Amino acid sequence: MARSAIPVLETERLVLKGPAPEDYPNFEATFTSYRARFMGGPLSEYESWMLYAAEIGHWQIHGFGMWMIHDRETDATLGMAGGWYPKGWPEREIAWVIWPRVEGRGIALEAVHAARGWCYDRLGWTTAVTYVDPKNASSVRLCERLGATLDEDARTVDSHDIVYRHPAPAALAATPLAARIAAELADHIDPSCKPKGVPLD
Repeated sequence: MARSAIPVLETERLVLKGPAPEDYPNFEATFTSYRARFMGGPLSEYESWMLYAAEIGHWQIHGFGMWMIHDRETDATLGMAGGWYPKGWPEREIAWVIWPRVEGRGIALEAVHAARGWCYDRLGWTTAVTYVDPKNASSVRLCERLGATLDEDARTVDSHDIVYRHPAPAALAATPLAARIAAELADHIDPSCKPKGVPLD
């Protein structure tokens, strides 16, 4: 799938586009840093390059993948979000990574909510999971804010992760969960959802 064929998703503050070569520097800086400790890193420069090549190739193989998150006003990249299903994954995953110093603005919630909606609406997914390192408190909180719940019966990728099951599409349509997510996005950050002293995502 050519990058031009990858759908573009737009939200209030963001534009989600297919990954491009010029987007790589921030990806490399993130995955070769301590920021990647919950994602198998820090990686070497070669490992980071191979992973980014896999991000691009994933769209070719599956017809879905991770979008690069762009700031609508500046076009700066802020992270990635989307579907992820590499060889060996038990189930299709909704995944994300946010660059350092982007946390606390609700960017991950906004991007992941849009990406999950596309996977449900356009691909017909009826379920999805997110694999999380249990020590990654910010990702655990984001799963819960998205309405995902711990699924202790689901297969994990390895012994170091836990599995959060996302709500089915019907649970995101005109429900209290949908209203809560919409309200938080409208305010960008809902203070009632923010634990004191820690960034949201």
